[in-house]
Amino acid sequence: MSTSARTAQVFRLGTPWPALDPFLFAVHHVDHYPQGTADLTPAVDVSDRPLGQDFGNPSGWNMYHGTTVPGFPAHPHRGFETITVVRRGVVDHADSTGASARYGGGDVQWVTAGGGVSHSEMFPLLNQDGDNDFELYQIWLNLPARGKSAPAQFTMLWNEDIPDITLDGARVRVIAGRFGDHEPPAPPTNSWAAEADSDVALWLVDLEPGAVIDLPAAASPDARRVLYVHGEGARVDIDGTAVESGWGYAPGDGAASTVRAETAATVLVLQGVPIGEPVAARGPFVMNTEREILEAYDDYRRTGFGGWPWPTEAPVHDRDAGRFARYGDGRVERPEPTLDR
Repeated sequence: MSTSARTAQVFRLGTPWPALDPFLFAVHHVDHYPQGTADLTPAVDVSDRPLGQDFGNPSGWNMYHGTTVPGFPAHPHRGFETITVVRRGVVDHADSTGASARYGGGDVQWVTAGGGVSHSEMFPLLNQDGDNDFELYQIWLNLPARGKSAPAQFTMLWNEDIPDITLDGARVRVIAGRFGDHEPPAPPTNSWAAEADSDVALWLVDLEPGAVIDLPAAASPDARRVLYVHGEGARVDIDGTAVESGWGYAPGDGAASTVRAETAATVLVLQGVPIGEPVAARGPFVMNTEREILEAYDDYRRTGFGGWPWPTEAPVHDRDAGRFARYGDGRVERPEPTLDR
């Protein structure tokens, strides 16, 4: 997907959702998991699934790369950032720096992979008395060449600390980038979003039928913005252009936008100043040149990006662990209240 200044574009989302520099893409997972067992696994037979590569969405949910608990066992990244927004359900994180976390219910995890990190993202099914609905966005944000060798860092943006604005039938979650007078938590220190002139914004907008919301203009004239419309039967009007669920709208610049909801809808807004550097991407690595991609694979084979300090490739935490983050330096965060289960 490409666009130029003052030229708007409507495009089909596909899988994953395409993005504009500085973003690489976004994915939206919705899984209606069944009740869980004492081991946090699905309380149904999964032997007929292609375990390890279960993406077919049978019965409305996937095991993904998980073989017992759904999710994504240990895998590496280098050269970019992952932003994981969990609206429903929980994620258990573990990584090669020794850090770990459980988060969900509106929490956001922001990982700057930098020079390299391995991490796992598992989706334990905590509810043994009913279904375990799950909804997650993962957004890949590129790093400039100078940031691709930075030490790996993960930051938790807890639900209680993220501005949540209600405006006449519209709700805005301000995950990154100022929205009016509302300032979100700080991103990781080596993030492109931490650069003074990057103008990165990530807003998640829920609209009731008939709601109208004005999105403020970007601070930088160089910023570009994309709006992703989704939700069953969703239809909105963006500055006079009709956009339905499964489609995106790129206005061509970061000018203020007016969104009018014909039906209930959700709109993910990504904005930022382009990094403007060459992109070489292969699998879990995003660098500037093919040579750097080969070096990334070689480094990972030799070092494992610090090794894997966990007893399994797909660790999950105790059922009663609650929400927490334990960083590589031993620091522990436990937000309140604890996660509903």
